[in-house]
Amino acid sequence: MALDLVKNVRICEVGMRDGLQNEKAIAFDENGVPKRDKAGNFIYKNAVDENGQPKLSKSGKPVKEPFVLSVENKVELLKKMFDAGFKVIEVGSFVHPVKVPQMANTDEVFKAILAEGVPEDVELRALIPNVRGVDRAIACGCKKVKLNVSASKGHNLANLNCTPAESVAKFKECVEKAEANGIGISGSISMAFGSPWDYNGVPVDDVKEIVEAYLNVGIREISLSDASGMAYPTQVYDICTEMKKCYPEAEWWLHFHNTRGMALANILAGMQAGFYQFDASFAGVGGCNFVPNATGNVATEDVVHALDQMGVATGIDLDKCIAISRRVVEMLQHDTDSYILKAGATKDLRLELPKGQ
Repeated sequence: MALDLVKNVRICEVGMRDGLQNEKAIAFDENGVPKRDKAGNFIYKNAVDENGQPKLSKSGKPVKEPFVLSVENKVELLKKMFDAGFKVIEVGSFVHPVKVPQMANTDEVFKAILAEGVPEDVELRALIPNVRGVDRAIACGCKKVKLNVSASKGHNLANLNCTPAESVAKFKECVEKAEANGIGISGSISMAFGSPWDYNGVPVDDVKEIVEAYLNVGIREISLSDASGMAYPTQVYDICTEMKKCYPEAEWWLHFHNTRGMALANILAGMQAGFYQFDASFAGVGGCNFVPNATGNVATEDVVHALDQMGVATGIDLDKCIAISRRVVEMLQHDTDSYILKAGATKDLRLELPKGQ
């Protein structure tokens, strides 16, 4: 039976934010080779304070030193993305620089790339936690921001002492200030397909409650996110079908981490349900600070390659997309979970038949 998929897909490159915000400084040996533990995992440097003493978390564990990509490197990547055909790019986030130092230069990145010039048909956006994030967007020229809330009631109550829907209701000030300053605003629901704090799953009605809260504050563009990497295709299809039926006025995005190798299958399930906008991360970089062993968002080049094979248009040049991810790997100085970076594109696999047999 043929798949009934959408024929055109829009991809938002989120590696600049969702990918880079998780990068830590790798320890290298005297030969410049990354150090690994017995399990093959990278060994990261421990952060130290101004007195050279190890920084410790609230639980007493060593804090790892963040790896911060420079403004110049980020601008270089953005310009390459413009050339490759990306139309939506999440540049960074306006969060507290102490909490996420990898994103501390987001304001400067916006100023630098706007000074160089951005194509009229390209949307640059940033994640914000609150109305202070809107203020920073205004100051640096960012014209699109995104809010986020967890679908897990237990997690939200433990951290913020309110339900996810109550959290969204408090976003009204952000919406009003953004709209008053000509800034577009969207919303995201993380853990929409499952969370490690909800052993029996996240009820669809809970997700609907959050969607309705976003709609009530004037946010129509909504992303369903699988940051925990727990989603599976039949679930994705069912939830997406239900959301489109109940909220036809919403504009949907899907965001899948590839922690259990299901991201591409989940994208196909979303396409089958009529969704056509998806997040992806160059080279598959990223993770999730709240979820043990989480990997990054599905690799952009893996998605573009798969869709190219199926004749689904993305408007993104695959070869240039792959080149961007290779450059990212050079900058980060470590390999990633990208299948295409390891195996190459199918169109480039050409072998000569053996002779003299």
